Amino acid sequence: MEINLNCDLGEKSIHYDGKYDANLLKIINSANIACGYHAGSKSIIDKTIKNAQKNNVSVGAHPGFKDLENFGRKKMFLSKKELKHLIWKQLEIINEIAIYNNTIITHVKPHGALNNMACEDIEIALTIGQTIKNFNKDLIYVVLPLNEMEKAAKKLDLKYACEIFADRNYEDNGQLVSRNKDYALIKNSKIASKNIIEMLNSSSIICFSGKKIKCNIDTICIHGDGDNSVLIAKNLKNMLIKNGLKLINLNKMTKFK
Repeated sequence: MEINLNCDLGEKSIHYDGKYDANLLKIINSANIACGYHAGSKSIIDKTIKNAQKNNVSVGAHPGFKDLENFGRKKMFLSKKELKHLIWKQLEIINEIAIYNNTIITHVKPHGALNNMACEDIEIALTIGQTIKNFNKDLIYVVLPLNEMEKAAKKLDLKYACEIFADRNYEDNGQLVSRNKDYALIKNSKIASKNIIEMLNSSSIICFSGKKIKCNIDTICIHGDGDNSVLIAKNLKNMLIKNGLKLINLNKMTKFK
């Protein structure tokens, strides 16, 4: 069975210094790179892409709200036109730098509050998806399963990958536990690996309550700014290999050929 290990990177900002990025790029298969709006900058994008190339890691866009102060984790309510512009400009930024480095972006994963809102609002999910398709129909839309994002990807006939999180807990409706709650994050690498293996074996999201919800799983995310992100990534990768899974770049997965 194929699986992809991805990480949100290039997020150097007032909130995070990017200190784990280099080590994470030695472990993961695909990088979701901040495009300068919620974190990062053009120089950081360039550096991250170059480092990803050295480690045979595919690169994608990680667009978020233009809100450096809140790291893109605060909801913003934009018009359809404004949202299209927000996504398009960030894709332009990272695509230009990728071309400069003789590579391509392979996927798009919305960040933070934008991602959370797209999970709940079909119009937001469709607007993001349509903008991705208009920019490049071959880009993979990274979505959370069982919500409006997956529905939008199917409706638009987009390539899409269903993502689960190694370092986050889930509510009984299959959505991520809000970061405002004390049980939102998983910081223990052994618990994170155990949860993921159980999810893969059962093809299900395993909620904090123990409830299982059947879903498709293509890729596993680790947040790059987490204090235990490197340890979680190392242990998880070893556990996945031990369990016979083939780790592969997102765009190289059989489902996208």
